[in-house]
Order: sequence, then structure tokens, then C-alpha cells
Amino acid sequence: MIIFQEPVMPKKVFKGRVIKNQNDKTIIVDVETIYMHKKYKKYLRKNKKYAVHDESNKSNVGDIVQIVESRPISKTKKFILFDEKELKKAKK
Repeated sequence: MIIFQEPVMPKKVFKGRVIKNQNDKTIIVDVETIYMHKKYKKYLRKNKKYAVHDESNKSNVGDIVQIVESRPISKTKKFILFDEKELKKAKK
């Protein structure tokens, strides 16, 4: 008997700067990506803001953080703050 497992998609991981931390357990992270324009071969910058779940409210404005995609926590929050210690606890 052969058992097939469905392939698991890798989670998105971004690195960005905290620009707002006023809400409880939520931070807003600005992620900047640099890409080359196809026609003009010029490098452009693109910014996107993500609402991120911060369980312990430990991030401050200006911090550089890493965020990981997760299950939807609310209407806009689909990322969590990456912490290696918490990730090890979750795997155990």
C-alpha cells in the first residue's frame, strides 16, 4: 500500500523595518524589494506594508525584523514575527 503526501508549499519569508507598533499584538512592517525594469533595465524600488502578529509586543519602531507567512489571524494579518526560539518550541 502506497501513501501519498500532498506537497507542502514553502512559506514566504520577508525582511523589513517596523514603521508602526501602536496596536496591541500587531506591528506594521515595510518590506522593500528592488527589481529591474524589463524594458529600460533600470533598478526600481517597490515598498509593501504588511500587518504582522507580534505576540509579546517586543518590536519597536525602526527595528529590522523577519516575518513568516502563517494562517490568517485576522482580516489583514497573515504574517507572524519570526523568532527562532518560538519556532523550535512549535516543532517539539
